[in-house]
Amino acid sequence: MSDDLPGAVLFACGQNCIRSPMAEGLMKHFYGHRVHVQSCGVKIGKNDMFVQAVMDEMGIDLSSFHPRSFEELEDTNFDLVITLSPRAHHKAMEMTRTMAIEVEYWPTMDPSTVAGSRQQVVDAYRATRNSLENRIRDRFKNN
Repeated sequence: MSDDLPGAVLFACGQNCIRSPMAEGLMKHFYGHRVHVQSCGVKIGKNDMFVQAVMDEMGIDLSSFHPRSFEELEDTNFDLVITLSPRAHHKAMEMTRTMAIEVEYWPTMDPSTVAGSRQQVVDAYRATRNSLENRIRDRFKNN
C-alpha cells in the first residue's frame, strides 16, 4: 500500500446504502478537499435512517445522499477502488480488469444484519462507522 493520497477513490458495497455511503462521507470529511470521492453498490438499496443518525453524530450530513449502482457511475477514472463486501469486490475486479486501477478489499460488517433492541442496532452501526473511520485514517495517515 502506498502512502500517497489518491486523486480519486470509489467505495463499493452491496447496495450503496450503508457501508459505502459511510465510507464516502468519512473520506470526504477527512480528505474531500484533496480527493474526489464517490460510492456505489452492486445494486441500489434504500437510504437507511440509522446511517444518517450515526453519521450525524460526527457532523457528517448524508441527508442528500442517493444510492447508485456501478452502472450509474458517470466516471470510472478512479485511482483506487475500496470494496467492502465480497460481491462488490467481484464486481470491481470485473470493472477494472482492463484498467490500471488499484482495488483493495476491506471486509466490513453489514450492521443491518444485527437483530436486537434499537440500542443494539445503533451500536452495530456505530461499530461499522468507527471501523471504517479507523481504516481510512490508518490507510491515509501520512496525508
